[in-house]
Amino acid sequence: MTDTTKTTPAARGLIPLPRAAARALLLAGGIATAATAFLAWTWTDEFPGDLTINGYPGGLQWLTFAAGLVTALFALALYGVRGTGWLLPARNNAPLTLAALGSFGTTWFTVIAISVELGGVVNLEPGAWTAAIASLLPVLGAFALPQQGIGQDSTRESLKAYIAKPDAIPAPQPLTPWLERAAITLATILGLAVFTYGIDTAYGELFIGYLIVVVFFVWAMHTAGLTDRFSRLVAHNRSFTLAMGFLAAIAFPFTQTDDHYANIGVNILIFGTVALGLNIVVGLAGLLDLGYVAFLGVGAYTAALVSGSEFSTFSGVQFPFWAAALTGAAASLIFGVLIGAPTLRLRGDYLAIVTLGFGEIFRIAVNNMDGDSGPDVTNGPNGIPSIPDLNMFGFNFGQAHDIGGFTLGRFANYYLLMVLIMAIVVLVYTRAADSRIGRSWIAIREDETAATAMGINGFRVKLVAFALGAALAGLAGTVSAHVTYSVVPTPYQFAGSTPPNSAFLLAAVVLGGMGTVAGPLLGAALLYLLPEKLVFLQDKSLLAFGIALILLMRFRPEGIIANRRRQLEFHETGQLDVPKQTTLTDEPAVTKAGA
Repeated sequence: MTDTTKTTPAARGLIPLPRAAARALLLAGGIATAATAFLAWTWTDEFPGDLTINGYPGGLQWLTFAAGLVTALFALALYGVRGTGWLLPARNNAPLTLAALGSFGTTWFTVIAISVELGGVVNLEPGAWTAAIASLLPVLGAFALPQQGIGQDSTRESLKAYIAKPDAIPAPQPLTPWLERAAITLATILGLAVFTYGIDTAYGELFIGYLIVVVFFVWAMHTAGLTDRFSRLVAHNRSFTLAMGFLAAIAFPFTQTDDHYANIGVNILIFGTVALGLNIVVGLAGLLDLGYVAFLGVGAYTAALVSGSEFSTFSGVQFPFWAAALTGAAASLIFGVLIGAPTLRLRGDYLAIVTLGFGEIFRIAVNNMDGDSGPDVTNGPNGIPSIPDLNMFGFNFGQAHDIGGFTLGRFANYYLLMVLIMAIVVLVYTRAADSRIGRSWIAIREDETAATAMGINGFRVKLVAFALGAALAGLAGTVSAHVTYSVVPTPYQFAGSTPPNSAFLLAAVVLGGMGTVAGPLLGAALLYLLPEKLVFLQDKSLLAFGIALILLMRFRPEGIIANRRRQLEFHETGQLDVPKQTTLTDEPAVTKAGA
């Protein structure tokens, strides 16, 4: 059969190769790249991961192995292999290019890192040179394919339909409810495995390689249409997806053998809970708050004062945790109302400046309440140390416990408590966002003047958002006080090298995706993990995240996890991933002619 499309401009690749050769390079290059992971890449074990063994991958070689296999799997979809057609629902070649680049990126990063850290290319074994050449083959094959349109050979049926009529590609068959839930369960297990691998990385080079692979292959899944298809499954099974997400969160500490990683997990959840509260203020109501971390500090200090610390001004008072948590949330809510009532009549930059001032006032105030510069309440710069561990229903959170053959340490105990609090916060957030007050927040965010003209009391609606966001931050602060054993004023500032601080919280919301539940949680995880894993970034973290936000504003202004409304604001309809001819529920779109 003559290929009638190869002479058109849209059907030409960047490299002049026949399509058969391009497909062969993709498949053979992916398999060869995965195979080179079993060769020795260097002669010395001074490079972390021990890449000196023939026959067994180590360290970064495992990432090259996985990247090569996924690249080969995408290439198989071009050959119409049964069971691989679902990989390319969007019927384009961009996922193939991105998968090849991910495989190439992690392999060449490893080769360059070995050369730099060990003092030259003489430290490379033939296996490293073979891997570098093998990872280049799928890149050449991907760039030889057409840069627009369908990967014409994904299935025989699709090929025939495309040649006959390019727009006649059949839509994917809908799944049964049980298969939908099975797909969500499988995706949850895969997501937990990927996250666990990333958080368990023992050194910076491995984490950078992990980021390269994850970024390129998530990008490939997005361009392939897999994330859009999964979003539709989630929309059909929202409650089941939330349940699976929390089950995966509960399972995380049982996958860990080092309590240090559970410590990272509990801090991510605390950071994410505060970011989700800020998402109400910034993402839903559209209020720029630059001093939000102060509400976390109010909750933490309140819990420290009433939890039985011998250094507390109220040393004889020890509330049970539920009472301390409610007290911390109530104190933050009161502060939110007190600060919001006189300031929320301001808009835009003026409101941002006032909230920034409030954050600094809080930090300076608790720093001066030491009995010399002010009343003796917070012990000044020394803070309130020796906060006792929680003891609920006879369960001491400060001791290790054996559950089903798994040993849960101190931080794992607090992690599970934080998962429960996170579930409450997500429930409050989703209920509030879907309520009448939530729609009022969105109306105020879009156009406050128009919303006020339609009868919405803008000041009252904004004050409710401010108070609710502050209460959620205070609730997280009560757990943070017990996890860290002490509360000091240093972290509660606008910007710093490590979270939490107001700049990082705002970056987490914007980076992850404003107005969504998963977005701030993902942003919080990234912003906490990067300084933790990449030590050299700690002093330059704000610069790195500033560059990341600039790139995000350029290429994906709606955030990593996009809110549908914001996606429509930032893109024309034709640029969205959802096909024009269908609605979000997969029903045919109703046109004016057919209405």
